[in-house]
Amino acid sequence: MNDRDSATMRAVVAHGAGDLRLEERPVPAPGPGEVAVEIRYGGICGSDLHYWRHGAVGEFRLREPLVLGHEVVGRVREAGPGTQAPPPGTPVAVHPLASCGRCRQCLARRRNTCLDTGYLGSAARNPHVQGGFADILVVPAERVLPLPEGLDPRLAAVAEPAAVAWHAVRQAGDVRGKRVLVTGAGPIGCLVVAALRAAGAAEITVTDVHEAPLAVAEQVGATSTVRVGSGAEGGLQELAADIAIESSGNPAGLRTCVYGVDRGGLVVGLGLLPPGDTPVAANALITRELRLVGSFRFDDELDEVLRALADGRLPVEPVVTSVLPVADALEGFGLAADPARSCKVLLDFGGA
Repeated sequence: MNDRDSATMRAVVAHGAGDLRLEERPVPAPGPGEVAVEIRYGGICGSDLHYWRHGAVGEFRLREPLVLGHEVVGRVREAGPGTQAPPPGTPVAVHPLASCGRCRQCLARRRNTCLDTGYLGSAARNPHVQGGFADILVVPAERVLPLPEGLDPRLAAVAEPAAVAWHAVRQAGDVRGKRVLVTGAGPIGCLVVAALRAAGAAEITVTDVHEAPLAVAEQVGATSTVRVGSGAEGGLQELAADIAIESSGNPAGLRTCVYGVDRGGLVVGLGLLPPGDTPVAANALITRELRLVGSFRFDDELDEVLRALADGRLPVEPVVTSVLPVADALEGFGLAADPARSCKVLLDFGGA
């Protein structure tokens, strides 16, 4: 916010389908138990793209202007009165999830499936939960996580989607020495590959419809790739993988997983499918004795991911393909929406 009116800040706001604006908004002040974070980088996620292009994510439709963004890192600006928090200037990541802490899911240590949850930059509630694509973000102090010493904030900006991938690999169980199929080489799919490599998977086959994301997947650990539509995908049914992780959010990808795992194998559903009921090859699930489990967001994996990023176990540099100033947010969103030209696109809010 250098050389700017200290009473206002920039925010990337979705007003409806195709209506994305960079607005001036009042700078929020932290109250008791809260911390104000000066945002440096924000990663554009698929949900942000859906709000921009369609005005909705699944059943969650925009009913008021929404500040987008939940993949954010920055520095502590100030803490609210009487709040224990890292000192000003501390580099931090922000956990985007607000769980109730009281429901049966929270009490079972499954805060990611909380019955009364809120998520940064989400229209699931009304009023909406405003997001982190702003110069200043105020959040509860417990959701501010100091970055490990030496971790580049540019890489830390990938921690939130990497935690989604880390959780999916955890849902798959012990992957050491296993053969794994990953459908979809978008940012999440590529981060799943990196997490699988860190967890000791022996072989990782990745599918996608574009060559560019498959090249990124190879850089982060894929042992083989298959471009869907090239004719090479016919051999996937003979792959007989131990585990398949569906990260494309496409029903065809789920079908590929069902037939790409061996009998008795495990399919992890990660990519959110289109709204409504999706046809599934149920007979194949039954006769091949497959296990199908879901994976939704993450809980405390963000702490683990930050450590893995810092110590090099999770090499995600190739996933970040573009960094644009927030003044060019619309260009950044257009780039992020084109998988042939980008993987993960970051917005740079500047700052010290």
